[in-house]
This record gives sequence, structure tokens and C-alpha cells, in this order.
Amino acid sequence: MNNNNKHSSHSHHNHGDMDHSKHEHLSTEEHGDHNKDQHHDHHAGHEHGGHGGHDHHHHGNFKELFLKSLPLGIIIMLLSPMAGFDLPFQFTFPYSDIVVAILSTILIIYGGRPFYQGAVDEFKQKEPGMMALVSLGLSVSYLYSIYTVIASYVTGEQIMDFFFEFASLLLIMLLGHWIEMKAIGEAGDAQEELAKLVPKDAHVVLEDDSIETRPVADLKVGDLIRVQAGENVPADGTIERGESRLNEALLTGESKSIKKGPGDEVIGGSTNGEGVLYIKVLETGDKSFISQVQDLISQAQSQPSRAENIAQKVAGWLFYIAVTAALIAFVVWMLVADIPMAVKFAITTLVIACPHALGLAIPLVTARSTSLGASRGLLVKDREALEIAQDADVMILDKTGTLTTGEFKVLDVEPFNNKYNKEEIIALLAGIEGGSSHPIAQSIISFADQEGISPVSFDSIDVISGAGVEGKAKGHSYQLISQKAYGRNLDMDIPKGATLSILVENDDAIGAVSLGDELKPTSKELIQALKKNNIQPIMATGDNEKAALGVSEDLGIEYRSNQSPQDKYELVKALKDEGKKVIMVGDGVNDAPSLALADVGIAVGAGTQVALDSADVILTQSDPGDIESFIELAHKTTRKMKQNLFWGAGYNFIAIPLAAGILAPIGITLSPAVGAILMSLSTVIVAINAILLRLDPKI
Repeated sequence: MNNNNKHSSHSHHNHGDMDHSKHEHLSTEEHGDHNKDQHHDHHAGHEHGGHGGHDHHHHGNFKELFLKSLPLGIIIMLLSPMAGFDLPFQFTFPYSDIVVAILSTILIIYGGRPFYQGAVDEFKQKEPGMMALVSLGLSVSYLYSIYTVIASYVTGEQIMDFFFEFASLLLIMLLGHWIEMKAIGEAGDAQEELAKLVPKDAHVVLEDDSIETRPVADLKVGDLIRVQAGENVPADGTIERGESRLNEALLTGESKSIKKGPGDEVIGGSTNGEGVLYIKVLETGDKSFISQVQDLISQAQSQPSRAENIAQKVAGWLFYIAVTAALIAFVVWMLVADIPMAVKFAITTLVIACPHALGLAIPLVTARSTSLGASRGLLVKDREALEIAQDADVMILDKTGTLTTGEFKVLDVEPFNNKYNKEEIIALLAGIEGGSSHPIAQSIISFADQEGISPVSFDSIDVISGAGVEGKAKGHSYQLISQKAYGRNLDMDIPKGATLSILVENDDAIGAVSLGDELKPTSKELIQALKKNNIQPIMATGDNEKAALGVSEDLGIEYRSNQSPQDKYELVKALKDEGKKVIMVGDGVNDAPSLALADVGIAVGAGTQVALDSADVILTQSDPGDIESFIELAHKTTRKMKQNLFWGAGYNFIAIPLAAGILAPIGITLSPAVGAILMSLSTVIVAINAILLRLDPKI
């Protein structure tokens, strides 16, 4: 497995919080047109359950449409009385009605275009929805008003027109869409943020050591590139020469910059600190880590989830309910009053029923939760995972590397007699292990280094086959041997699951060091959080009984030891057969089959391609605390989706009867313009509600 995939999961750390600050200055100018291509291509598909066709309000830049339609709309509203009221700021002159009719025609052709194009798309899909409703409201008010102008010249009678309502409705709809596009833009375009990380050009070192600047797109695997201090790394690779600290926060979510030197891997897009690095290119373009992450994000954002499919069905029903209610209102009011009155109520009903807020309800929450997750090192590939996870019953966790650090660490050093104190024992241990590259030796040496203790210098060191090492220092001979080789009982508390090495001088034990695989700091909190959410944690590990028991007692959870990947797969299957919803957390390579089988598969820091393919969620930082963030994100996202569905659909059930004039007998009616304001307001509430999705700060 080539190692550069190591980080593939580390992807994206796009923009959590910074994202907003950045987007803020993106004026909608820039937002504008790329909005329609970018946000909209993914929004289009996913707004409507992903059949791609529905790309409403993806026609045109709404900011520009609104600003250019505004003067026309204002003139129309000044020249035509509002539903029969004479307002103080209105004025008319001979033939002003013809001027209004001409201006309205220009307005409906220019400003109404996106709504009509959207409606055509909806009918092609045989799924009339919000665009169909808006278009119907605009058409009825426009056509009826044009008819009143013609009639007044032909028959001479003055009939009330709806130019004021028509113009105000169109302007409010355009304004609503512009606000909505802005919100979608801000809810998170993680991919663009990532793309900005990769520089345009790279400095390639040629054979004669001269430097040639080349576009990143032309880099080949094997090229040697130079990255100066402060520059971003143009491609994935390994360091050939130079040392520096690299900031990979945007990719892995790890906020501290990491020290790297020759032989270490670097990810394209990370920022180089103070040193100059010479890097050999391992992956470019589509294969690079950033681009894999971008693909992941776009897949996640374009998949329809269950909540979205519900939203879409509701939008469809609302279309039919609204059209029926409008027809009933029209007929009733025509019989009770007159045609202008009937037209007014029919239009208001159509306008107010636009299930706009509904189309946005879910996609906005999704976009926001995708980028929030990303800022925490959570790549949610399959959005359904969030909806399923909040009902999960069991979580199966791998031990090494997930709950524990997977590295040997010195847990304790204990002197046995008064001859040596603890510091002296550590100095001897570090000295005797000085020449060894064994992981245990390395962990002892780095422990002494952290404690600021310099090793005793040994004159000679030899390996005792199968038992340990021996050496001479200052005329004394010492041995560091395993508990088994020492063969006598020791009076000391050994941490559970730890390995013990004994330091012996002249056949006398003078001290001992216990080493073990340490629990990660956030493992305990994770287990508490799972229990609080009624999710039963089970640890499944390939380790032996003793090691497994130690960790399970520390954490207070059930465990299964000596589990092969096949055993883990069987465990997931058995639990699913009992009707339980199972989340599996593991590393991507050997746990791939069980990750794929579980209801939700979470791959931990697994960077390998296999994991990316088999898991629904990828934790780029192997931190158990992120699993907790994922459960929190699942609960909060699902809650926001429900709230938004309620806002988006619920208000219609009150508004449609009101708009149809059910309370007119007691003097309560809504004009089409007020209808349009209410409708836009529900859209804005839904957008703000989505943007308010937050995760608790990490401690």
C-alpha cells in the first residue's frame, strides 16, 4: 500500500470558521456568476433529490437581476394603484396605464425569466414545485392586468389591475433568491477553499541545480521541487532535503504545525514554515490528496438524503394543494364578489404557497453541516450517515490506534532501593538503550529527553539474545531484561496490559520500567458520550486477552479480544441480524469489510484508499473526540432538518387558507405583496436557522 495515501483521509479541513470570514468579503459580485455555475451545479442536483434537472433558481445572477429590475418595478408601483387603494405617493397621467403595461412586459421578460425557466424544468421532470407556483402567480397577475388595460380602452370601463402586486411580487421573489444564493454560498463551498490552497506554479529543481518555474498542472511524479519559507506545497511528496515546520490545519484539522525533515511525507496544500524544503513529487492532479478530498465533498453534497426526498414530496403536494385552493378561492370569490376580487385571492394563494423555503430547508443544513464537520476533521462522505447515526444502538470500536495511541510509551519508572533515585534510573535506562532502534528503546530514550535527563554514557553495550541488553558504565555492569528473563516476582503494581523491563546491577534488581500502549486522552469522554446517547460501546481488538482486558476495565466497556478482520465482520453481522443499528469505527485497511457492512462505517485517520472507499465517515485525525463530534453533528443536523421542514411546510398550512380569504368575512385578508413578503420571510428564516448550526467548542 503506498504510503502517500497515508493521508488521504486527512483531507479537508477546509474551512471551518475561517470560511465565513473569507466568504464575507466575497462580494456577491464574485459570488454572483460563479454562483450560478458552481453552487448551483451541486445545489441543482441536490435540491431536488438529485435528479439534476431541477435546477431552479440557477438561472441567472439574482443580485444583478434584482438591482436592474428594481427601478422598473418602482416606476410601475408609483404609476399603478395598489389593489384599488390610492396611496399618497402614486400619480397617473393620460396613458400612464399603457406605460405601465409596457414596463411590466419588459419586467416579466427580464426579471421573470429564471422563474419561467425553472417552471419549464419542473414540468419536464413531471414534478411541478416552487418555480411553477411563482410563475403561475406572476402570469395570472400580469395577464389579467394587461387585459384590464385593453378592456378600459375597448369598453371604457375601469377594472382594477394588479400591476402593483405583480411588480412587488417579482421584486420580492428576486430579492429572496439573492439572499438565498448568498446564504448557500456562505453555507460552505469547501471545494473552492481547498483548491485555493494549491499554488498555481511550482519551482522545479533541474539537473544542473537551476530552478525552473512550471505550472503545477505540468508537474510529473519524480520531479524535485523547492518550496521556500511561507509558500504552500504544490503537490504530495516526500522531503529529500531540508527541515521545516508545516501547517496542515486546512487539510487535517490538526492546528499545530508539525516538524518534518528528510523522508517525511508532505501533503499538497500545506503551508511551509521557516525552512526551505526540497520535495520529491509522489502524486499530482486527480490522485493527490486534496483532489480526492474535493471529490469526497462533492459526492457528499450531491447525494440526496431521506429528509430531502421528504422535502421534495411535500413541495410537490403543496403545488397541487395551492393550485386547488387558488381555483376554489377564485370560484367562490367570483360568486360572492367580482372577478378582480377573485383574481386577487387566487394570486395571493399561489404566491404564498411557494414552497421555496422547503427546497432550501435541507440543502442549506447539509452544506453547513458538511463544512462544519470538515472543520473538525470529519469527512462525511455519505450524508445519510448523519440521519442514521442519531438512531444507532451499538458502536464497535477498534482498540489500537482508535482508543489507544498505538505507540509504546513509558508508563512508569520505579527505583527498587535507595541506591539510585528515579532520575538516575532513567539516565541509566536511556544510556543502556542508546544504540538500539527497537521501538521500546526509542520510547525510553525520548522519555528521558522529555524529562530533560541526559543518558549515562556506556563504554560497551551487547545484546543478550531473547532477553534484553547488557552494558558497562563507570566500572559497573548493568542489564536491562524482560520480566520473564529476570524470573523472580517483583513487589510492584504493574499497569494493566503493560510490558515490564527490569534494570539489574550485579544480579540485583535496582529498578523497573513499564511500557504500554496508552489510552488516548479523549477515549474516556467518548465512552461517556456514547452511553449518554444510549449507544452501547463494544471494543473489538486483534490484541490478546490481557491487553484487551486492561483497556476495557479502564474504560468500563464490553470487549472482544483476538479478533481477526473476519471475526469483526461476523460481529457486525450478528448485531445487525438482531435488528440493531451498528456504527463501526476502525482503520481502513483491515477493517474495510466490517466498515462497509455496518450501518455507518467510520474510518479513523486511515488515509488509505481502501478506507476512503469503504467508510461513510472519515476522521482525519484519529482522535476519539471526533467520533463524539460526529454523534453531536448527527443529532444537531437532523434536528435542524426537522425544524426547517416544519418552517418550510408548516407555515403554508396557516397561510394558504388565509390567502384564499377564509377570514375575509371578519376583515382579515392578505394582499399578494404581503403574501410574497411572508413567503420570502419563511425562506430567510430557514436560511438563518441553517447557518446557526454550530458544534460545541472542543475542550
